[in-house]
Amino acid sequence: MSKFKELHKLKEKMEADDSLPLKKGANRLVFGSGNTEASILCIGEGPGRTEDQTGLPFVGQAGKLLEKFLLLAGLERKKVFITNIVHHRPPENRDPEPSEISAYGKYLDKIIEIIDPKVIITLGRFSMAKFLPNVFTTLPNGEEVSRTPTISAVHGKRYEVFLGGRSVVVVPMYHPAASLRNGSVLKSEKLDFINLKNILDEIFNPKNDTVEVQQN
Repeated sequence: MSKFKELHKLKEKMEADDSLPLKKGANRLVFGSGNTEASILCIGEGPGRTEDQTGLPFVGQAGKLLEKFLLLAGLERKKVFITNIVHHRPPENRDPEPSEISAYGKYLDKIIEIIDPKVIITLGRFSMAKFLPNVFTTLPNGEEVSRTPTISAVHGKRYEVFLGGRSVVVVPMYHPAASLRNGSVLKSEKLDFINLKNILDEIFNPKNDTVEVQQN
């Protein structure tokens, strides 16, 4: 079965699932959109008002800014697949709760399994936390503790994580909505996406170092 058909079946299953906690207050399921054969998967937080009305992710102002960011990395929107950590709009655009993230998680995991990306770009702290739940921090006294990282500490960096028994590159980014609200975040995110182009080049266009051997 093609990835397109698998995703379509999964979407139908989600639409029929009345146990999803945010479904009752939402207008539409926002499953995801883009290239089903993509090597790059973008994961945001939750649908906003425009997304709730259209059933498509990142189609408001934040979505337009995301498209500009992707171009800085040499990417077109139609070349990637985009989804969210939860697939119905939280009331009043509030943050998704842990129980809600967990409820949608099984479907997101299946989307990731079907798309089978080489690179996942997380947009915002909630999708970041799914893949980078803990990092080790050294305290002033030398003690190492495990903590959930902040987006300000990890944005734009490359991380290797294991999903389904294979390594996937995860690059956390600020959510574009944060860049719309904060000029310094906007500047930082532009630089992160420019650098993302270098990260992607390393992954998809690795340099093969050759060594010439002289024979006597």
